[in-house]
Amino acid sequence: MKKLIVFDLDGTLAESKSSIDADMSRLLHDLLGIIKVAVISGGDWPQFQEQFVSHLPQDASLTNLSILPTSGTKFFRYTGSWNNLYSEGFTPEEKEKIVGSLKKAVAEAGFQVDKVWGEVIEDRGSQITFSALGQQAPLEEKEKWDPDFAKRKKIKAILDTLIPEFSVRMGGATSIDVTKPGIDKAYGIGKLRDVLGISLQEMIYVGDALFVGGNDYPAEQAGVVSICVRGPHETKRVIQMGIACLSDHGQEVVTL
Repeated sequence: MKKLIVFDLDGTLAESKSSIDADMSRLLHDLLGIIKVAVISGGDWPQFQEQFVSHLPQDASLTNLSILPTSGTKFFRYTGSWNNLYSEGFTPEEKEKIVGSLKKAVAEAGFQVDKVWGEVIEDRGSQITFSALGQQAPLEEKEKWDPDFAKRKKIKAILDTLIPEFSVRMGGATSIDVTKPGIDKAYGIGKLRDVLGISLQEMIYVGDALFVGGNDYPAEQAGVVSICVRGPHETKRVIQMGIACLSDHGQEVVTL
């Protein structure tokens, strides 16, 4: 019996830094009507509000939704309004070391770019995120920069030697996320288990970066049944099949 479906955001429910579309909103609303849903992403709460929350119907179905920004270092639940249950941040010294190491790794890898759109290194409190082309880069530019993750794998390999005491993961279209050790989507999955009282065997995870080194991979490592998608169009099919299974089998997801 599955009781919770967990989604990544960028590349899974929406294109990178883009809002969910009307079809996705409708499907998620239908899903929330029959099962608990959670979303874990490297983005911070304001990004969730802009891309996701504001595009959902604002009704009682939101009580079935949990949102875990910055890879699970924050946890929001809806009880008439959105409440942050916890937040775990870096010290100033940790932030300084991470930012310096990111700059050094990018320079050593040789992947500086001539034009960026917005912040390249963003302090999200409990996560430092590197976005190669900037936070506001056009999607078409992002998709061209590192489609096979080869550039970010090289940067990550350098970072792993510079800051081995931190967790370094790739996600989105151009991003690398740095969190405290042990803080990744497996950590977020554990928080969902503890807060909601739902076992790992009762969850399903859906994401686009389930490969080794991807920021969704820790969810699979944690022991949650995981489904790899190649964008929102595939996620919609997964949700449609999930709704059909839940409807046909008394809220039990048989197969997806």
